[in-house]
Amino acid sequence: MSQLKQKQDNYINVTIELDDMDITSAETKATYDEIKKYVAEHNAGMKVSNLYISQVKRKCGIEVGKNYNLPKNEDSRQPQCPEDKESAIVEALKHFKMNS
Repeated sequence: MSQLKQKQDNYINVTIELDDMDITSAETKATYDEIKKYVAEHNAGMKVSNLYISQVKRKCGIEVGKNYNLPKNEDSRQPQCPEDKESAIVEALKHFKMNS
């Protein structure tokens, strides 16, 4: 029963138009580097950190991965994202359709 000897009648041709399909969740996820690049290009070279992107994503209700880089001291403080950088990150998230 070799597959090479099958008749052409045993095949079904299927055509799928991808333009009609909705965007998958994987296509709407931008990497942190893509978000940083977008922010820099559209905000005069503004630099944002992964921490700030993560904070804004959490604020917007977007799922973020577990943070394995935890502080050694429970009393240590994290810097909070400034408003100008937060608005730039939100703009990038909207561009990548990660936030409405």
